[in-house]
Amino acid sequence: MTDTEKLRRLVDVAAGRLPADLVIKQCKVVDVYSGVITETDIAVCDGVIAGLGSYSGIEEFDAQGLYAAPGFIDSHIHIESSYVTPEEMGRLVVPYGTTTIIADPHEIVNVCGIPGLSYMLDAANGTALDIRFMIPSCVPATPFEHSGARIDADAMRKPIVDDRILGVGEFMDFPGVVSAQEGALEKLLLARTVGKLVDGHSPGLSGKDLNAYAATLIHTDHECSTVEEMQDRIARGMYVLLREGSACHELSKLLKGITPYNSKRCLLCSDDRQPKTIFEKGHLDEHLRMLVRGGISPIVALQMASLNAAECFHLYDRGAIAPGLKADIVLLEDLEEFKVRSVYISGRCVADKGIYQLPVHRHSIEAVRSSFHVKDFSKQKLELALHSDLVHTIDILPGSVVTAKGQVRVKRDPKGRFLYDPTLDVVKVAVVERHQSTGNVALGLLRGYGIKEGAIAISIAHDSHNIIVVGVDDDDMAYAVETLIEQNGGMVLVKEGSTLAAMPMPVGGIMSDQSGEWVDAKLTELHEVAYRQLHVNSDVEPIMTLCFMSLAVIPEIKLTDMGLFDVTTFSFIPLEV
Repeated sequence: MTDTEKLRRLVDVAAGRLPADLVIKQCKVVDVYSGVITETDIAVCDGVIAGLGSYSGIEEFDAQGLYAAPGFIDSHIHIESSYVTPEEMGRLVVPYGTTTIIADPHEIVNVCGIPGLSYMLDAANGTALDIRFMIPSCVPATPFEHSGARIDADAMRKPIVDDRILGVGEFMDFPGVVSAQEGALEKLLLARTVGKLVDGHSPGLSGKDLNAYAATLIHTDHECSTVEEMQDRIARGMYVLLREGSACHELSKLLKGITPYNSKRCLLCSDDRQPKTIFEKGHLDEHLRMLVRGGISPIVALQMASLNAAECFHLYDRGAIAPGLKADIVLLEDLEEFKVRSVYISGRCVADKGIYQLPVHRHSIEAVRSSFHVKDFSKQKLELALHSDLVHTIDILPGSVVTAKGQVRVKRDPKGRFLYDPTLDVVKVAVVERHQSTGNVALGLLRGYGIKEGAIAISIAHDSHNIIVVGVDDDDMAYAVETLIEQNGGMVLVKEGSTLAAMPMPVGGIMSDQSGEWVDAKLTELHEVAYRQLHVNSDVEPIMTLCFMSLAVIPEIKLTDMGLFDVTTFSFIPLEV
């Protein structure tokens, strides 16, 4: 059928001259344009909404008064942080009303480069979920670590014109933007030249520095931690993404800053969403519940989950229930708990009563199967020689990826090497470079984690995903690293030279090729072992906390494979005070 024939058919169905493919009868349509609810029918033709009113169709579904809302749009998420592949991510979130996500494949591209992006694009074809991508802007995230790839403006030129790529991903290198560094400006100008958007990432930026950042027409920011930061960005023309994920929880604070005047500049995002969180709390439906409980009207909340995101990302074919738009429709039992009954994507029922209705077609992972290039690693590289008892520590703040720069006096052996003291909650942490065979092993001290026996090693370490290992004993730390390399990445918990629990992650060392249920069960086992046998502090998430200990763009102090890094000064500092 030609485009002309399709359009003629749509017009004929809308005018009532032809029956619709599908009519959803007797539903309460939430009009996110005008803020009203109307009881009517929805007619669908070739995956597009043909009209609202009294229609007949080849297939008819009696909604019996259910609310019909536009499909939910997650405006910023890293699929890799769910530890599952794109196909599995779709299976998990679609039953909760999500029909579109804006994904930033920053993690897999840091590991695998452009082939990682290609894999994500191909794998996205295996799910009903409409996955749109942003091309990562900062690979590596900073020049202060080694990653598996380096992506400059030239490397971005070919993939950025793909229709599935909406723009440039979160621009974490805000110092590079503010100081007008050439490499940063080239990427920004490339996006502008091809008419694509740029996502932002500017934690703590204010005043003239924020003006400089916004002046480049960076479009969004999901790193606001206060209402004041949110208002500052909206006032500068940016959209603010209200984040509620597995690791970061800002929505309840930021919703206090939503007003009738600025709500149109507010979107919803997860950033990260682990299977456990999805199974227990859902997806954007949880955000909607939180907004309504916080005093936001249900229709305004739904605007944030649909229309606002569609307009922000120039997805003008969706975001509302209106003639000519994509038939992405969520049938809800109520507008308080937002319990999802059925989900339609392009007019097809893809989830019903919490069950994904389609088969999952998995793309081959061979192009991104994890490989480790670790040079000359040995237990000796974990020895930490100190010139002073007074040292800097990376202090964990429970429930946050932000850390504090602490100081403490530690014990040393006669040769000046760090000695673990069970009376202090201070342990050794190391980052082992795994991409470029540099042989780098950087050492630091972590306070507040609580581990009292054994070691934990992971290859999920934002954003370059080198190996992070923490423990009380060099033998166990070395064994954990070696075991992790042998299993091609993931997570390993060890004690006294034996593996207590492990989760292999063969997709780049950062994602499993198994189901969300399998991943959830493995994570539950890992957590139980961490708490009960290694005695990690009960108020610390043992895996995700480690994942962020090398993220050198989140204050205050982190450890990369090149050393201890002070994020507030963007400089390396010695361990000794």
